[in-house]
Amino acid sequence: MFESMVAPAKDAILSLMAIVNADTREDIINLTVGVYRDDSGATPVLNAVREAEKRLVMEQETKSYKGLVGDPGFSEYICQLVLGDNISTDKIAMSQTPGGSGALRVLSELIRIDQPDVTLWLSDPTWANHHPLLGSVGLKRKVYPYFDISNQSVRFEDLLASVEEMQAGEVMVLHGCCHNPTGCDLSSEQWTTLADIIASRGVVPLIDLAYHGLGDGLEADVAGVRCVAAKVPVAMISVSCSKNFGVYRDRVGCAIVTTPAARMAQIITAQLGAIARTLYSMPPDHGASVIKMILGDDELRSNWINELISMQSRVQRLRVSLAASLVRQSGDSSWDFIVRQKGMFSLIGTSDHGIEQLRDDHAVYLVGGGRINIAGLRDQQIDRLAAALIAVS
Repeated sequence: MFESMVAPAKDAILSLMAIVNADTREDIINLTVGVYRDDSGATPVLNAVREAEKRLVMEQETKSYKGLVGDPGFSEYICQLVLGDNISTDKIAMSQTPGGSGALRVLSELIRIDQPDVTLWLSDPTWANHHPLLGSVGLKRKVYPYFDISNQSVRFEDLLASVEEMQAGEVMVLHGCCHNPTGCDLSSEQWTTLADIIASRGVVPLIDLAYHGLGDGLEADVAGVRCVAAKVPVAMISVSCSKNFGVYRDRVGCAIVTTPAARMAQIITAQLGAIARTLYSMPPDHGASVIKMILGDDELRSNWINELISMQSRVQRLRVSLAASLVRQSGDSSWDFIVRQKGMFSLIGTSDHGIEQLRDDHAVYLVGGGRINIAGLRDQQIDRLAAALIAVS
């Protein structure tokens, strides 16, 4: 056994992390992996999370299983956070999952069970793991145009033309906010237009919501999600709590399916549990219990919101400072696109040769295509990063 097994293809970002960790230079600027870092370079434990964990340790009386779909109370809080009161909870199927990736995998399995020959449409570009993760269940995939790197904007007319090619029942994967890797989001008007068209075409949205609260705030970041969910009979939403609660390693997520009828929601919830049973059986509980406690306690919830606002504000301030430094040092005002974009990432289109130069000559690390994790930048690094980017552009 295993004599003929070959090593899997290396994950580009994870492989790059190993190279960064092996670099002994003291002045490294690491803008690769998508985690939030404070100005000391650390990924902090939020105070609200720390306090909730203290309470959990004192109050929790058992470590027994919660069930196949996890803690319904956690999922209900997440649904309310994402959808508000716009959809009756008895028409929503939901399941706690191991992170947003777990939610995507569970939802892709749900699609395969119901429509094994359906096509999934993903944006060009999209998160690097979308294709392998969603494609791992055997679903067909196509791409729709999304980003024009030459003017750093959404190719909205081309996107709409692509939607007109989609067949009823096909699935369109959308980024709820803070598009990864581009940072370029749809406007509220574009969300409305898109929602109307996919509803009329019978296209089913699968919305990946991984950075809720890090764009324009908790309410603004889900305006597009709510607009779409209100206009289609069925919408799927994958929610990650990694970034906005800072519980990356605890793997906390939620799979949500809005439906037109309570009976359908019950059936889908049962299917989500059956799928979980074949993949991981039960989702981990610690992080979900912490988040449930935060969202259910007025003081903790208020503290968490304030911390999230602080993180969001810091990312936006870094965007403004980086753009200003680039414009000042280059005399080129086109770098202002960095300010207009949302969330942790911008895709600046640096060539492979430029990325090598940044690494070798400037100790600056980006992922392929030139994606920058703005949230990995420190204030004291801004001018040096700007100079390096100008040098290789």
